[in-house]
Amino acid sequence: MSERDPGARLRTRPASTAADALDWALTRVADRWTLHIVDSLLARPLRFGELSDHIPGVAPNILTNRLRSLEREGIVHASRYQQRPARFQYELTEAGRDLAGAVALLRAWGARQGGGDGHAAAAARHPVCGTELDLRSYCPTCERVTEAGEDLLWV
Repeated sequence: MSERDPGARLRTRPASTAADALDWALTRVADRWTLHIVDSLLARPLRFGELSDHIPGVAPNILTNRLRSLEREGIVHASRYQQRPARFQYELTEAGRDLAGAVALLRAWGARQGGGDGHAAAAARHPVCGTELDLRSYCPTCERVTEAGEDLLWV
């Protein structure tokens, strides 16, 4: 395992347990800005300046580093739209779009916990009646929603 890449060990073998799978995922997305980037790109591809505007407080060098890392991990794809100087538009790959559910769950949890500034943050609501949505796992084979506390099988 190299010092530059703490996740290298995890890429050499498949995740064999739920804990291994979580460790593998966290080495890729568990830093301060990564999920903000993913969240910003869920709606549409963005250029660097647009991304920077969507994520207040992120320094340009940090945003650049995170984008490069996400591109190496196959979560973000960069498309050059200008040669000199080189400028890129960023969009989520299929693997990046798969993070939408995790981002929604974290946002809902943050809203329930007060959102960080002392009052409740906006939560996802049903567009027809306005009720806060309850996010759950759904099995497309059985066409059944899992119940809270139900044991899930991780394979």
